Amino acid sequence: MLTPVEQMLFIFLALLSIGATYHGFREVWLIINRGEGQLHLDNLPKRAFNALRIYITQSTTLKTRRVSSLFHLGIVWGFTFYFLINVVDLLIGFISGFDETLKDFGILYDIYRLLGDVLSVAVLVGVVYFVLRRLYLPSKKELTYHDNVLLHPKVKEGRILTDSLIVAVFILVHVGARFLGEAVVVQQHGEADLWMPFASLVSIIFAGMSADGLEMMRHLFWWLALGGILLFTPYFPYTKHFHLIMAPLNFLTRPQRTSLGEMSPVDLEDEDKEQFGAERLEHLHKTQIFDAFACIMCNRCQDVCPAYVTGKELSPSALEINKRYAIKDQMVDLSNGEASLNPLMGSAISESAVWACTSCGACIDICPVGNEPMFDILEIRRDAVLMKSEFPAELGAAFTGMERQGNPWQIGESRFRWANGLEFSVPTVEENPDFEILYWVGCAASYDPRAQLTARALVKILHAAGVNFAVLGDMETCTGDSARRAGNEFLYQELAMTNVETLNEVNPPRIVVTCPHCFHNLAKEYHQFGGHYEVVHHTELIDELIAAGKVPIDAHPKRMSNVTFHDPCYLGRHNGVFNQPRHVLQRVTDNELIEMPRNRQNSFCCGAGGAQFWKEEEHGEKAVNVARYEEAIKSGAEVMAVGCPFCMQMFESAQAEHPDGPVVKDVAELIADRITLDQPTVD
Repeated sequence: MLTPVEQMLFIFLALLSIGATYHGFREVWLIINRGEGQLHLDNLPKRAFNALRIYITQSTTLKTRRVSSLFHLGIVWGFTFYFLINVVDLLIGFISGFDETLKDFGILYDIYRLLGDVLSVAVLVGVVYFVLRRLYLPSKKELTYHDNVLLHPKVKEGRILTDSLIVAVFILVHVGARFLGEAVVVQQHGEADLWMPFASLVSIIFAGMSADGLEMMRHLFWWLALGGILLFTPYFPYTKHFHLIMAPLNFLTRPQRTSLGEMSPVDLEDEDKEQFGAERLEHLHKTQIFDAFACIMCNRCQDVCPAYVTGKELSPSALEINKRYAIKDQMVDLSNGEASLNPLMGSAISESAVWACTSCGACIDICPVGNEPMFDILEIRRDAVLMKSEFPAELGAAFTGMERQGNPWQIGESRFRWANGLEFSVPTVEENPDFEILYWVGCAASYDPRAQLTARALVKILHAAGVNFAVLGDMETCTGDSARRAGNEFLYQELAMTNVETLNEVNPPRIVVTCPHCFHNLAKEYHQFGGHYEVVHHTELIDELIAAGKVPIDAHPKRMSNVTFHDPCYLGRHNGVFNQPRHVLQRVTDNELIEMPRNRQNSFCCGAGGAQFWKEEEHGEKAVNVARYEEAIKSGAEVMAVGCPFCMQMFESAQAEHPDGPVVKDVAELIADRITLDQPTVD
């Protein structure tokens, strides 16, 4: 127990610490509330359970970097248990005989001591590992950036390392002092404690000390452990280790999206709204400002970013870190409602990086603390397009095509031309108003000759299976996906509302699509405009038809031996369709499907998403599509199966550099080739 003087001193310091800490937390809260929209607390019990589950299991952290993640897991569990330890130690210091009272809890107290002993060591070992990792271990390269990535001046100066070392020293002092204090207790009792094996092992360093000396050491370590908290907590909101609190709260409060990549609509009719998109930090959504405080600065997002991996200027991690340091530079001013000093483009992220994003969602999926840097970039694009009319020139042509001809190819011909020459009918909704499935053809299959082969293959399968289907024909227009991802929300909403009006009029029981981008918009974003539809990707429908025995796929006995499947980002990672394409492909190969190293949730982008298909790729070391196609080559596959017309085009373009690489085929084509119906060529 502390002396009365010690108790008074601790209370005085605690009051000062609480006041200073409250000031820091209040600044953070005020800055977050500068953002647009709101933090979400609907369905709170479910949100809280999910946040707690992720925090305790560290499931998002354990996705990758297993060694580092296990050390981090030990630190998280240890620090969490230390909330209880600190409360108990505080009571021991202020209540006479409280440590003896604890013994009345029997086995519970023994387990408490064992957990405290083991987790203390886990924290200390983990912190030492991370210090060595930042300074000496080869894996420290994971915490660096390409030379072409825009970084805040303080990041270049090494402030992340400085900040990390300050926090590491605090943790080592806090946990280390408490651990040594327990070793002193063991020595005071004069024999090893089986419930504190590590403290018992260390207690020998205090052997030979007098009883008064041991009591003095116990008081010293108590003050170092708990007094250290009082000194550190006011600094806590300004460190990157604020993620200890902010990460769980990030999962608790972020929007519940229909899919990983669902973008929020902009109220374009709000006459009081003066800003569309994000020019400055305060224009971002509240949850996007929250991300900056939650960021652990681990760089996992840039590890999986196709733009960064291929040498572009984009690092999602650098974006979040730059935001965080920009906030630190202006904490007081921002919390007082003043404008941020610099536009996001040019200070937090370069212009080239903004336009390099493929919107693949990998950065969101991999982030251990729930950050969504992709949405920051898309909001910055909205500002560039809607407020400044500044965007790559090639996108202007795509915008014009979508606006005038209803397709980004700028082709004014009929959308129904793809069906010319087919020996089996493709009825329109006027011709077959009682259809069961509406085939949404999409712009690619309507105008791109290569994608038309996929459309014709699907129609062949539908006929073979006896499916009652219809198409919209010329009533269909572009879904606007590229417009929205490129920042042209105005054009997107025009296209979306037109399509919703058409679809609601024909009231399709079910819609099938061959383009994952059409799938995503129809199924996951059109609800924002009153469009609620059951939408399936063609690989899902084919799998369903095969399982029902409706597709005669055994007409041709020859089977392929080596097939690999590329998961399209907007089919797989964004919308969770992984198994159905593989089920279908397993029907046409003798062997197990070959998987590329990056597959399913971790699939690598083809490079076309985020409107990249319509513009020149940003400068880097390698093209994204070539990097992915080379991965398919290394797999040894003869056929690279795809489920997206844009992936098809990107990989066939990559074949120009590797003409001996695998043949690129859509899943529908591989199945249609096994059906006996004739498939005429395109006019």
